[in-house]
Amino acid sequence: MATHEREITGPVDLCGPDGRLHRGAVGWSRTPLHRGNLRGWGRTKRWEYWCVTTPTHLLALTVSDLDFLTLDTVYFLSWDEHGVLEDHERTAIAPGLPLRPTAFPAGIAGSGGPHGADLTVGPERPGRRRVRISITHEPGGTRLRARALTADLRPLEADLLVALPDGHETLSVVVPWDDKRFQYTSKHTARPATGTVRLGDRTYGFGTDGDSWGVLDHGRGRWPRSLGWNWGAASGRTDGHTVGLQFGGQWTEGTGSTENALCVDGRLSKIGTELDWRHDPADPLAPWRITTPGSDQVDLVFHPFHDRRTRTEAGLIANRTDQCFGHYRGTVRTDDGLRVAVDGLLGWAEDVRMRW
Repeated sequence: MATHEREITGPVDLCGPDGRLHRGAVGWSRTPLHRGNLRGWGRTKRWEYWCVTTPTHLLALTVSDLDFLTLDTVYFLSWDEHGVLEDHERTAIAPGLPLRPTAFPAGIAGSGGPHGADLTVGPERPGRRRVRISITHEPGGTRLRARALTADLRPLEADLLVALPDGHETLSVVVPWDDKRFQYTSKHTARPATGTVRLGDRTYGFGTDGDSWGVLDHGRGRWPRSLGWNWGAASGRTDGHTVGLQFGGQWTEGTGSTENALCVDGRLSKIGTELDWRHDPADPLAPWRITTPGSDQVDLVFHPFHDRRTRTEAGLIANRTDQCFGHYRGTVRTDDGLRVAVDGLLGWAEDVRMRW
């Protein structure tokens, strides 16, 4: 189903004075322009998810505030042609309290710039946590720092800088279920990254060969109790271009908004169509097919090599997630008709069912 989304070109509040969705905020933009002035407690969700990839290893960080709890996660994965070498995930969970100060200030949401910098959540949360994460804006990009102790008691320390080149376009969009339930998301792809991750006595470089990329999922909203979604993303160089893929599914259906876009050489092509996702939830490591119905703008097959599998039943929260890492192959076409061959672009595709 095609959508006719409005492109937003100036700053706008996400919410009105009563805490409901400001209808003037519904639309999408090429740079973050929404002020995340959320109000209320109970269904409000705030998070930053960063994943920084190289051809042989990646680091993913999650910092989230779900009102009734906070959750911070560090994830590190490395592999070679024979399979996965290191796979570590550490999470710190703490109960949330109504009316407590949030770690997420209200600014221009996802900007990472001077307008309130709502994508920052540093300094590290207080307390004796086994996971420490700091996300802060610096001139030219976003600094990611993390510390954790793996299950086999090795220290993991990360210090990465994800650059935001001048003129690099990103996708920001408001998805409205209704005036009380809505989500603002800012998705960044193909942002160059540099730095290191130290795991025990080994150091992993990022950006040493110019092929390290940061992807951001920045979210601010008020969510339904239960929902499912697909998300796919990838970044890298292919067919002589720097390409970022950003795809979503399920959760946007019927809202008139999508979170689908291509970023080719820093220029965004918004896809106002729900994509066709074909995969087998019972076999997530089988190939996935993602296409634009009725056109050839997106025609891709995703080949996973690893499933980051989560199954949680814990009171208020139930989560079934298969986040599969792998490579995209096929073709995409930009708004101006440029066809790009996608050959082995590293990224992920996920299938999630959440009750929260």
